[in-house]
Amino acid sequence: MTPKASSSHPPRGDFALNTRLLRITVMAAVIGAISTVAARVLLDLIRFFTNLFFFQTFSLADHSPATNTLGLWVIGVPVIGGLIVGVVARYGSDKIRGHGIPEAIEAILFGKSKMSPKVALLKPLSSGIVIGSGGPFGAEGPIIMTGGAIGSLIAQHFHLTAAERKALLVAGATAGMTAVFGTPVAAVLLAVELLLFELRPRSLLPVAVACAVAGFTRPLLMDAGPLFPLQTAVPGPLAMLSCVVAGVLCGALSASLSLSLYKVEDWFGKLPVHWMWWPAIGGLAVGIGGYFQPRALGVGYDVIGDLLHNHLALGVVAALLAVKAVIWVISLGSGTSGGVLAPLLMMGAGLGAVLSHVLPGNDPMLWPLVCMAATLGGVMRAPLTATIFAFGLTHDSNALLPLLTTSAVAYGFTVLTMRRSILTEKIARRGYHIYREYGIDPLERHSVEEVMTREVRSIDAALPVGEALERYFGEDQVHRAYPVLRGSVVIGMADRAMLAAFSVGTVGDACGDSAPLFALAGENCRVVATRLARHRLERLPVVKDAQSLALVGLVARSDLIKPSLAHFDEEEKRERVRGLPWQST
Repeated sequence: MTPKASSSHPPRGDFALNTRLLRITVMAAVIGAISTVAARVLLDLIRFFTNLFFFQTFSLADHSPATNTLGLWVIGVPVIGGLIVGVVARYGSDKIRGHGIPEAIEAILFGKSKMSPKVALLKPLSSGIVIGSGGPFGAEGPIIMTGGAIGSLIAQHFHLTAAERKALLVAGATAGMTAVFGTPVAAVLLAVELLLFELRPRSLLPVAVACAVAGFTRPLLMDAGPLFPLQTAVPGPLAMLSCVVAGVLCGALSASLSLSLYKVEDWFGKLPVHWMWWPAIGGLAVGIGGYFQPRALGVGYDVIGDLLHNHLALGVVAALLAVKAVIWVISLGSGTSGGVLAPLLMMGAGLGAVLSHVLPGNDPMLWPLVCMAATLGGVMRAPLTATIFAFGLTHDSNALLPLLTTSAVAYGFTVLTMRRSILTEKIARRGYHIYREYGIDPLERHSVEEVMTREVRSIDAALPVGEALERYFGEDQVHRAYPVLRGSVVIGMADRAMLAAFSVGTVGDACGDSAPLFALAGENCRVVATRLARHRLERLPVVKDAQSLALVGLVARSDLIKPSLAHFDEEEKRERVRGLPWQST
């Protein structure tokens, strides 16, 4: 199909015109500020419960649970936290279970972006209790769920479409992530790679503005600057090979963590007790692991900092990595409330700290950083988010190229070896399949005038019904339905069944007085396909404009597969365009 210029309709632009975009963006800015406050509340809840459970004090001071003096009693602390959260989930809302991102994706794709007030209140509370009692999680998953719930609840109070609610839900989720980590660009990329399932101004602009507001508001409520400031040396050529090796190992770690998590979840599903008790059982594993490796408890930002700077001995790193992986998999598999980003950062950095003793090519501090990002990118299958996220956490510009290389290799490893990610497997087990590849719809690339039939027979509205049936629906029938004209104006479509049911009168009488449905030559095929589906029609008349209703063609459902044939040629047809000198043509 060759595009044709036409003066009969306005020229098409790069994007669909959306006059409501400004309104949605202003709402997203407000949601961004509210989500930042919610992030601060969540962090305060974690500190409060950490001090309460491990130090028996009412305080918001930032203390690591690793410094507790409880001795063997520390084993029971995560169990208590798990019991509380199990009760809250059963009698409050079971939507608080899990690490937040799959639940947000499910609400977006299958719940019309509607979330309940209970989630907005109970998710940060339950996460504060779990993490504060030693749960090996981060705050990012809960704040993504909480911020998303805030955006969704605000959107539900206005007359918005599901697509507009989605934009505001994701704006709240990513603004919360920005507030926790100070990584606005990575948060926008997270939206693009994981949450929006599209790349349009109607969603990208609100999300970007919400993250910008959160980024500017964050210093008012929390510490400014990067969470883990770091500066590595400029990588040499040998570093590229090391990045490939590290990427493969991080991909293997990502796959093993994902597979182990769902094996554990299957194991919990076979237990002869209600799921309300599972978090307490998972808490027991956390408590035992925390007794032997106290630094595996809680969020562990201080541990990540030590790993990035190679402050820990090799034996300590190996033991910490093993314990963190085991208690994280068991605890998250139990269905408790917590996030995945911070644990993945720690485990990836731990792998990198081990590899820094053997990988050549650059500053030893580079490998904990790139493995941290690559493990995140492999597990979540979001390499761009992982790359920019690691940069935002450290502000280490020298590491950008190794970060991209290692994250891409880990991403490729998991794509080739696993059907689904840690985020989509959970949703698939609920009966929903998510296809994460998306591109420009072929129907949106082509206009109606490129596929329509131009030579169209029409029926005069004044023609008697019987004569019309004989003339147009006999042996010489050309179309299954014909446009009906009164003068030069389209008043409807007539088919055999409609005329047969109207035995007397004219064709115009059969069409009635209602406004006709039509397509414009300049509309894209997707819009017209939706119109046909909505009204359960097979074809529409194509008119010059809505004022004159002058007939210019006819578009049928069969015409709308033509762009898909061109798409098939692009995707499936293999051909050699130019041969090498020694190849025969």
